Amino acid sequence: MLKALLSFGLTRRPIVLLCLLVFIGAGLIAFSKLNIEAYPNPAPVILEITAQAPGLSAEEMERYYTIPLEVGLAPTPGVNVIRSTSFYGLSFVRVVFQYGVDYYFALTQTAINLQQNVSLPNNVQPTIQGTSLVGEIFRYQLVGPPNFGLTNLRTVQDWILQRRLLTVPGVVQVNTWGGTTKQYDVEVDLHKLDAYSVTLPQVIAAIGNANVNVGGRTINMGQQSVNVRGVGLMDSGGSADLTQGYKVGDIENVLLSQSNGVPVFVRDVARVSVGHVPRLGKAGRDKENDVVAAIVIMNRTLHTNDVVARVRAEVDKINNDGSLPPGVKLVPFYDRTTLVSVTTTTVLHNLVFGCLLIFFIQWLFLGDLRSAIIVGANIPFALFFSIIILVVRNEDANLLSVGAVDFGIIVDAAVILVEKIYRNVQARPQQRRGLLQQLAAGQWGPDPAGETDASGPQTWTDRLRLILISALQINKAVLFSTAIIVAAFIPLFTMQGVEGQIFAPMARTYAYALVGALIATFTVTPCLASLLLPEHISEVETAVVRALRSTYTPVLRWSLTYRRFTVAMGLLFLAVTGFLGLRLGGEFLPTLEEGNLWIRATMPPTISLEAGMPIVDRIREILLRHPEAITVVSQHGRPDNGSDAAGFFNAEFFVPLKPFEEWAKGRTKAKLIDELQAEFANEFTGIGFNFSQYIQDNVEEGISGVKGANSIKIIGRDLATLEQIARQAMREMSQVRGVADLGVFWVLGQPNLNIKVDREKAARYGLNVSDLNMVIQAALGGTVATTLLESDRQFNVTVRLAPEYRNSIEAVNNIKVGVQTDNGNAYIPLSDLASITLDTGASYIFRERNQRFVPLKFSVRGRDLASAVAEAQERIARNVTLPTGYRIEWAGEFESLQQAKNRLAVILPITLALIMMLLYGMFNSFRDCLMALLGIPFAVCGGILGLYVSGLAFSISAAIGFISLFGVSVMSGILIVNGYRQVAATGLDTVEAMFHAAEQQMRPILMMTLSACIGLLPAAISTGIGSQVQRPLATVVVGGMLVGPIMLLLVVPALQILFLGRRGEAGPRTPQARGHAEVDT
Repeated sequence: MLKALLSFGLTRRPIVLLCLLVFIGAGLIAFSKLNIEAYPNPAPVILEITAQAPGLSAEEMERYYTIPLEVGLAPTPGVNVIRSTSFYGLSFVRVVFQYGVDYYFALTQTAINLQQNVSLPNNVQPTIQGTSLVGEIFRYQLVGPPNFGLTNLRTVQDWILQRRLLTVPGVVQVNTWGGTTKQYDVEVDLHKLDAYSVTLPQVIAAIGNANVNVGGRTINMGQQSVNVRGVGLMDSGGSADLTQGYKVGDIENVLLSQSNGVPVFVRDVARVSVGHVPRLGKAGRDKENDVVAAIVIMNRTLHTNDVVARVRAEVDKINNDGSLPPGVKLVPFYDRTTLVSVTTTTVLHNLVFGCLLIFFIQWLFLGDLRSAIIVGANIPFALFFSIIILVVRNEDANLLSVGAVDFGIIVDAAVILVEKIYRNVQARPQQRRGLLQQLAAGQWGPDPAGETDASGPQTWTDRLRLILISALQINKAVLFSTAIIVAAFIPLFTMQGVEGQIFAPMARTYAYALVGALIATFTVTPCLASLLLPEHISEVETAVVRALRSTYTPVLRWSLTYRRFTVAMGLLFLAVTGFLGLRLGGEFLPTLEEGNLWIRATMPPTISLEAGMPIVDRIREILLRHPEAITVVSQHGRPDNGSDAAGFFNAEFFVPLKPFEEWAKGRTKAKLIDELQAEFANEFTGIGFNFSQYIQDNVEEGISGVKGANSIKIIGRDLATLEQIARQAMREMSQVRGVADLGVFWVLGQPNLNIKVDREKAARYGLNVSDLNMVIQAALGGTVATTLLESDRQFNVTVRLAPEYRNSIEAVNNIKVGVQTDNGNAYIPLSDLASITLDTGASYIFRERNQRFVPLKFSVRGRDLASAVAEAQERIARNVTLPTGYRIEWAGEFESLQQAKNRLAVILPITLALIMMLLYGMFNSFRDCLMALLGIPFAVCGGILGLYVSGLAFSISAAIGFISLFGVSVMSGILIVNGYRQVAATGLDTVEAMFHAAEQQMRPILMMTLSACIGLLPAAISTGIGSQVQRPLATVVVGGMLVGPIMLLLVVPALQILFLGRRGEAGPRTPQARGHAEVDT
């Protein structure tokens, strides 16, 4: 079949070229439709469910809301783990699904279980948030004219912008930060209630009853049916002006009762004003301490570029179509496509530069520009082939899936074929005649020159037949080598978890490109060779090749003569580099540079929002002093919709940075972080800081459940015991070199004012617990009496005691509770009906797999992760005693690293066994299989040297580089073994046969390995955004392909002779014998 394909392509070259042009056109169209992401989404499907019950403590939220949610969601199919955090008034549950579970399936099943299995107190309805770890694609600030006010800005955001943006296809949620949410406050004067004999429940009921419409069905008027409406709603007149609102007189004039024939109105006992809902969070930007900002979140299954383009278009439309009040505009300050653009530029630069270097290598070794063009033509073909498959399969491309593909490896088959064609076409006339005679004799099947087809006799020149012979000579080696390279990537296909999400797309893209290159090798390459190669090639070796051969030949002869010494030196090299490999250290993945900082400040857990505001403003001011920052945005607390699991103690700062090339000479991100840490440490005490990046921080929290790169989870029941263990673990961790951002999330110490109803005393006055709790809630927290409509907008009317009656424990004791007596209403102090005490409880409670835990978060800087954690584990195991029922788990990057290493330890031996099977299928000799594999350890050692010299730690990215080396090293070994077998068949003794085989295969091996090396050299030395994960992989390949071929060409031949033995000390060395040995290599 392959021979027929080759024959078709060589005799119908115009058709092949036309198909090539059509294919390139299809590739360009596919490229225009290809979705490119900056980084692959490393997380599985994670759904966040929230339930809010204002006023309840963290323990109450855990007991009444969090645990029922966990139990009800546990049966959801595909769930891997359920984590939760209980705060004051908020239950936040994160359901982490197994990798591979479909998003819509997870969403549907979760909704079904919430409906069927979960019933929460007080008719609280849980909400499935639309948030996604990497779904935050767009951020903006709403800016208004002077004196427009935060409440009006927030109203514009809630009732115009959020609604408009949610209509954009692909947008699933808009989270608003900052501003004040409008409501109408009715602040009751307790003394006036007493004076007018009105109770607080009466005020609430009266306002509610004064804002109701009713229906009277219909009446017939003649032949018409007329609707009957009782209109009692307070009406704003339907004005679209968001700043107009109600006149508070509509509420002030609500009748409460009559006293001696005199009506009592709300204005007589309360002050009515336009206020705002109690704030749960605050946002600031640069020098503005209080702003309205928002985050646009996209559906995780859609394409970033498409959704952002639609969001931008809608933003421009909103700003220009008169939807906003005069002077109000939406100002974006973050756009995910900026990161996509920067990383894409980095990848394309590395790709283009690498391809040019590959082109240069071909020209350098073949000395013919046309030959380099023939080889280089395989690169766009393979690239477009992989792009078309990606688009057809609806897969995304990212900087790893495309940028880490080594096109030097991709074109190896074409390099071998072109070199073989070159060798055969320039061979001596006698050798060419011998090859043509073998073809005519049917060594590779029937001679196509004698075949005809429907179009008439085929025209076969000797040149076309030599090209055909060249392809047939190397087809088996190329096919098996490609299969071996694909087999070498099996570990990538079997990876799970975070590393699987990151590297599986790269493995698929690599496989697509290899298949495309293989197709091009046997279709495009022979066709172009027949058209572009010169008719007569008088010189096959360039000056570079001659210089290399003049050096290599005597050294090879010496290494074969003193083969035991050569092998000993090779083994010593393996031992030394193996020792260096043990000193590399380990990390999971290099940090994916995003060009920003995400800084978290953790204040004391009991701090109020108002007390934390000046601290947050000061931190933002410090950050803004650094010229590297473009802008500084702060988020303090949490948004009103509960979409972020945080309290007043938590403040986060988003700092987009200028491009690194604009920084002062010698400035680095690491130095900037060190300076910031020092400044914060000098100015703030009792506040912990954590430095990360925007996307990275979301991913770390989503995967491990803790806001930090790494964490220790101390699991048990009693919170006080957990904190005690955490304190001991923190003391040990602080002594480990390289540990940074160390901090414990302290959970205890939250002051609680407990009002416990005395049931017997309450019963004496005809009151039950619910009556008193309603008064407590209304008096202190406020009760929504009704909702007012302003056009299509709705705002709560909240009744609450005036501040002077609720701002101290003494005031709470004196709250008057109305009771019915024979003489009318009477008032009794709350202290007579309940005990009022101040104690402490939990600020928040972490749970995972139905167990409580206290997290200790940390990062590692200036040292590799593996050694730092190993030392920390040893210290904690030795010095921290765990009570029965308590345990410690390590989460985050280190956990992912261990899981990946364990999987690789199983998969790599299986992969090597598969490669052995493929080699045995090719050689039918176990000994030759081992010979072909001998280059792998030397290439691996070259990769280790590359990491060591570059100062990089071993990581999963580096492991992928080592896996990439397997295929190329085996391909080189196949060339040596094939060359030896063919030369040995001429009758030369073992040493001479090995000498000629190695000498003749020097050029194709160097061309192939240096192409693989040079192809990733730009990625190995790149420092731009998007290069960090590529660098270890590329460094390993570059190091392995620089050192591996040298050792392969010197040590492996000597080692093979020791395995093979020899059949005589001398053999034919005449030119005739040498030429005979070259006939079929």
